[in-house]
Amino acid sequence: MMGHAGMAASAVRHLRAAGAPTAVEPLPRPALRAVREDERAPLDPAEFRRVLGHFASGVTLITATGPAGPAGFACQSFASLSLDPPLVAFMVARTSTTWPRIAAAGTFCVNVLGADQAPLCRSFAVSGADKFAGVDWTPAPVTGAPRVTGAPAWIDCTVTAVHTGGDHLIVVGRVEALDAADESAPLLFHRGRFGGFTP
Repeated sequence: MMGHAGMAASAVRHLRAAGAPTAVEPLPRPALRAVREDERAPLDPAEFRRVLGHFASGVTLITATGPAGPAGFACQSFASLSLDPPLVAFMVARTSTTWPRIAAAGTFCVNVLGADQAPLCRSFAVSGADKFAGVDWTPAPVTGAPRVTGAPAWIDCTVTAVHTGGDHLIVVGRVEALDAADESAPLLFHRGRFGGFTP
């Protein structure tokens, strides 16, 4: 089985071949259209965001650690993918400055945030800041990726595949270990605002 270093090298090779995810400058808009330019007008980005904002999602922190220390970012685009084998997926912007560090690690931990962790989410959504300042965490049991203290659930993963998806990358991870607290309310994001869930 390929080790973490091999997975990291494979992920970085794929990303470079797919259009430089390690570059931080904006990438040109991909020409991914099912119809010709003269057949219908492209969607207005603001309208796209407005409509898709009606889909409520949970919020996670995707974290990893390497020679430069811990890295992470806030992520709504996370989902379970497969039961056998156990796979999850998350999406990250191709311009992300944090993703190259996670790709280099070849591993990550998904920290599912609880209802009282909106401030933590906001701090991880800021680019360039020391996101782990004052944040308590312990290494996940298999990969050593940061497992944030107080997160209701965590999923320890190894990167197995990276696919392009327009201006984002689709990262697939094999689940190596996971756990959750039974009694924890989730943090939700809906129409640009945080909220909770009342059963």
